[in-house]
Amino acid sequence: MIELQQLTAAILIGTGATLVMDLWVWLLSTVFKVPSMSFCLVGRWIGHMRSGVFRHQSIGKAAPQKAECLIGWVSHYVIGILFALLLTLPNDGLWLQNPSLWMALLVGVATLVFPFFLMQPALGSGIAASKTPSPAKARLKSLLTHSVFGLGLYLSGLLFVML
Repeated sequence: MIELQQLTAAILIGTGATLVMDLWVWLLSTVFKVPSMSFCLVGRWIGHMRSGVFRHQSIGKAAPQKAECLIGWVSHYVIGILFALLLTLPNDGLWLQNPSLWMALLVGVATLVFPFFLMQPALGSGIAASKTPSPAKARLKSLLTHSVFGLGLYLSGLLFVML
């Protein structure tokens, strides 16, 4: 059973970590002109699931869905919260007593399984971005972004402990 403190921690830490990741992506796109995936397209993918379509040749060419941007952004943050549960639930929330960077980074990097083997293939980019113009660059960007998410888990965990 999830305790209220663990759930509250996951909500705050997951939201904080996702925000840190979004700031990283914003920095990459604004300062270094590195394009990023639109969460509106994630919302489009989720929107098509209602009609039983889970895979696309190219999500960008799929029919737009009502409120796809809202769906995509909300899903992005909910997923960050769910990933934070990986730190707040085990061992009765022991990580919350003394957040460790290595465990947060491990969780952040482990979350690469989902974009590499679920989302990217379903959106038409292939396993681990294999169908993109520069798969190695896409993989490195994903690794760095999910590592920053892990750093965000750690920093948000430290902030949660201080509160």
